[in-house]
Amino acid sequence: MSNVTLAESAGFCFGVRRAIEMAYAEIEKNNGEPLYSYGPLIHNKEVTNDLDKKGLHIIESLEGIDKGTVVIRSHGVGKFLYDALEEKGMQIVDGTCPFVKKIHTIVNEAWTAGKSVIIAGDGKHPEVMGINGWCGNSAVILESPEEAVAAELDADKKYAVVVQTTFRQSKFDDMIEILKGKGLDLDISQTICSATEKRQKEAMELSKNVDKMIVIGDKKSSNTQKLVEICKKNCENTVHIETICDLVLKSFLKDDRIGITAGASTPPAIIKEVVVTMSENVKVEEMSFEQMLEESLVTLHTGDVVKGTVIQVVGEEVSVNLGFKSDGVIPRGEFSRDTTVVPSQVVKAGDEIEVFVVRVNDGDGNVLLSRKRIEEQKGMEDIEKAFNEKTVVTGTVTDVVKGGLIAIVNGVRVFIPSSQVSNRFIEDLSVFKGQELEFNIIEMDRVKRRIIGGRKALVEQEIAAKKAALFETIEAGAKIAGTVSRLTDFGAFVDLGGVDGLIHISEMSWGRISNPREVLKEGQAVEVFVLDVDKEKGKISLSLKDANMNPWTLAVEKYAVGTIVEGKVVRMVPFGAFVELEPGVDGLVHISQIANKHVVKPEDELKVGEVISVKVLEVNSEQKKISLSKRQAEAPVEEAPAEEAPAAE
Repeated sequence: MSNVTLAESAGFCFGVRRAIEMAYAEIEKNNGEPLYSYGPLIHNKEVTNDLDKKGLHIIESLEGIDKGTVVIRSHGVGKFLYDALEEKGMQIVDGTCPFVKKIHTIVNEAWTAGKSVIIAGDGKHPEVMGINGWCGNSAVILESPEEAVAAELDADKKYAVVVQTTFRQSKFDDMIEILKGKGLDLDISQTICSATEKRQKEAMELSKNVDKMIVIGDKKSSNTQKLVEICKKNCENTVHIETICDLVLKSFLKDDRIGITAGASTPPAIIKEVVVTMSENVKVEEMSFEQMLEESLVTLHTGDVVKGTVIQVVGEEVSVNLGFKSDGVIPRGEFSRDTTVVPSQVVKAGDEIEVFVVRVNDGDGNVLLSRKRIEEQKGMEDIEKAFNEKTVVTGTVTDVVKGGLIAIVNGVRVFIPSSQVSNRFIEDLSVFKGQELEFNIIEMDRVKRRIIGGRKALVEQEIAAKKAALFETIEAGAKIAGTVSRLTDFGAFVDLGGVDGLIHISEMSWGRISNPREVLKEGQAVEVFVLDVDKEKGKISLSLKDANMNPWTLAVEKYAVGTIVEGKVVRMVPFGAFVELEPGVDGLVHISQIANKHVVKPEDELKVGEVISVKVLEVNSEQKKISLSKRQAEAPVEEAPAEEAPAAE
């Protein structure tokens, strides 16, 4: 009986699928900026041509390129490219396969520790070239057991050994035995990808049990070439094709047993086309591949909400066992509407989660899932209820965008315009990022997915409530704590707990100041004295000056009439100069008391900032006036007349 058998692991591997999804996601959100992939994203012309049409252009160097985004392919690159992109200030989307990334880390740590590096693999393959770039391109690269035999290696050195992820396991085992036979100090890391090993084993077993074998994949694909080698050893009638167009159908007979496998870079659609075509061509009596797939997924449909068990989280992509033939995959972008959520910190292997079926991927062998859409459905219901009932919702601010904030409420994005963030203008909205805010839903359109939140009315209600509570208890003369919320040229507003009071500039210091910023800064905690409370106008007047520390209280005793003291000239007037004796206490030197001569202008004899000696003439503490004299302070002391000498006897 004729049949067609498709290898279970045929087609995209995890790393390739991940890189492709990242590339298409970047294309979708790109706003016209240049977008490149460093080398072909994968070794498949069908995929790379489609990406190029959509705006992802292949480059082989950064020469002449100074802006845009570069997608690093799953094969990975050397450290030089990361350094070059950082120096140019360009954006990086790192699609390096996590298994390849692990090799980079092993090699770099070994090299940094002083070890030499041996890479088993194809020296011309981009993956191997990238790995070599993490040890200063100093690695010894061996492609075959013959090269391992011929290699001249130093027995006194320590070697770290890694292997290309798609390398044949049997060949690597032979090379290791040869290297061990040289008596070398080897630290061996088994870095062949488990998916590659599984794919090669399946190809080997399948090719032993069929009449003809079809290997699908790009001619430049290294892992596809290895599959061809493996299959040809067991099945002489092995053909390597890139698409169905390369297949010579007349060479296949009705009773042929046909095996099909595909390289890690082969798109599901190409595999399916070959399988379905071959099934029809040989008139398979059993169910075709497509029928078998439909049969296995008969209870799973796009739009279903189902429960599954987390298998693993790799590269922040969550694999889920759905209890069906196919496992499900939740890409990072479909995990949560909250972009700050890290899947590996939320779920772990064994957790049961509810998911939304986005697409039954009958070619890739996985089901595309979304947890984000479950959040959206439930969150949208909650938001609609809050909108209808005018209740308050709580959301976390995730982004500051032009014109406002983005907050996530139960997985749903809500836009809060800057005019609705508070009851007053806020210049720097970034202070809200990461904060939880309460607000109302003031506008909602489910069809357009337009949801607008507003805090202004809520803030005004809160302020009104706080103001009412404060005005019930606050009294003139009280000392109260607050925070400077805003500075102006005429004073400072202090938040007393949701209500602002004003400190006029004249109440900031007993001394003389010209600007409130000399004394206070925004955000500063202060203790203030309540001067006046106007409940009708809702105004509170404050002071930083403690009445008990009024310097004029002691001025009569401290500056007694007749004493000579020092002071600083602080201000000139046509009739004299004001001299500061201490902060808050100024005295006037009348123009007639400046010098023992006629003075036309005080500026002719004095300068602002000059320290002079003055004599206290009069003190009036009630009117806060002190009369001073520079002239009398400088008057020479008259000498007493000398006694007459006694007459000589």
